[in-house]
Amino acid sequence: MAQAGYELFLVQCGLEPTDWKPMSAIGPGVREIRVQDSSGAFRAVFLASRPEAICVLHCFQKKTGKTAPADIGLAQQRLKMLPR
Repeated sequence: MAQAGYELFLVQCGLEPTDWKPMSAIGPGVREIRVQDSSGAFRAVFLASRPEAICVLHCFQKKTGKTAPADIGLAQQRLKMLPR
């Protein structure tokens, strides 16, 4: 999805994405970009607090109003895999 890529580009440039929210349930500093288009709602979960890179932890299409526990768990698992 091109819009999610553009939103991540904004983050790379030090700007705020158009629509985002913190995801403290996953970990400190983790945010979720929210994109809506004609085919549904999409999310990109990322960590931008590291000076060397933006770490995209998980991207998915939302099927319900609440983020699925499996999506949260996968992002948490990937966050734990990052070097400290």
